Amino acid sequence: MNQIFEDLRNHIEQKSARIAVIGLGYVGLPMAIEFARAGYPVVGIDNDPKRVAKLNEGQSYILDIGENQIRECGDRLTATNHFSSLMEAEVVVICVPTPLRKTKDPDLSYILSATSEISKYLHKGQLVILESTTYPGTTEEIILPELQNTGLKAGTDFFVAFSPERIDPGNPKYTIRNTPKIVGGVTEACGVLTELLYQSIVEKIFRVSSARSAEMVKLLENTFRAINIGMVNEVAIMCDKLGIDTWEVIDAAATKPFGFMPFYPGPGLGGHCIPIDPHYLSWKLKTLNYSAKFIELAGEINSNMPHYVVNKVSDALNDFGKSIKGSRILLLGVAYKRNSNDYRESPALDIWKLLHEKQADVLYHDPYILSVPIDSITLQSESMNSSLLQSVDCSVIVTDHTDYDWQSIVDHSKLIVDTRNATRGTKAGNCRIVKL
Repeated sequence: MNQIFEDLRNHIEQKSARIAVIGLGYVGLPMAIEFARAGYPVVGIDNDPKRVAKLNEGQSYILDIGENQIRECGDRLTATNHFSSLMEAEVVVICVPTPLRKTKDPDLSYILSATSEISKYLHKGQLVILESTTYPGTTEEIILPELQNTGLKAGTDFFVAFSPERIDPGNPKYTIRNTPKIVGGVTEACGVLTELLYQSIVEKIFRVSSARSAEMVKLLENTFRAINIGMVNEVAIMCDKLGIDTWEVIDAAATKPFGFMPFYPGPGLGGHCIPIDPHYLSWKLKTLNYSAKFIELAGEINSNMPHYVVNKVSDALNDFGKSIKGSRILLLGVAYKRNSNDYRESPALDIWKLLHEKQADVLYHDPYILSVPIDSITLQSESMNSSLLQSVDCSVIVTDHTDYDWQSIVDHSKLIVDTRNATRGTKAGNCRIVKL
């Protein structure tokens, strides 16, 4: 290890290394706060001027982040939309989105843009870490060449690593601090420094042999979930055809203390990881002339679930002598998961579109999301009350927020299509409840 490495290691250990976090969303903001609370001077960089202004005013714009957490950072945390602040940074953490294009190909434009800005200000003794989920090889094939075009050498003059984010929005039990962190450097020195950095904010670090391996770890985690959810969604369809209660079957299987892990069906996948990450892996394998059959099949099943839900609504309404056309339908929850205000890739949006196309009058209520843009319009959340529930022909439970009083909802509803088993344990009374 050379003197550049030793100097950076000392600065990290002394918490004098200035850290820049690019992207202040669901991943970047919590990360920036943790580093600042640990004692590092941190600057957050984001293109959204509203985020920057709110953060500098001590205001939070993310549900999981309280303003007291921001205040605890004091003047150690600032925000800007100017990348020139990278000149003073010794550590740069990239936490930008990695969406899919309509063709299901990876959209690396945010990573490419961030890397381009970093290369303008890259200097000796700088550590660059990518946290954004992507396909195996991105760090070494995309980021590394761009940075080395400056004439500096990775592992000697500067350092590069990949460390996948493992933030679970809305989960109060597992935070950055108590969720083990995976790190993989493009060289041994890169891995050592990255591990040292994260040790200051995470209880347990697991260092793998390369950035490529770390990238694969993240994709394995989310592909595992996507495939198992796809399987249990298909089981729900099979149970429906067989006249069996899906939820009873899963509960019974879950009593086995070994060899089984319960997954639960739902209206489709949502969020920024599980619906997207497996496609990154599938796309990469296609470039190597390999078809990831499990991933593609699970993706097909999961993406079809909103259609399946709409068919359940249609059948349920038909039993009441009604068609979807002209029916007044209420979606309960548009967030992709309970107790969250995140509607990215939410199946609720697809369900709304499908019902709207069939000329239903579709409303929604979500205690965490007051408005949501769909296509060219912006929907507003309805006020939850007995009159609303009584006025609709069918309520569709898409998100099982714990804020909902399920018994009250059942008491004032005629028909419910429950995609989450949220009404479990309620007394149906005069309400007909249809489950997946």
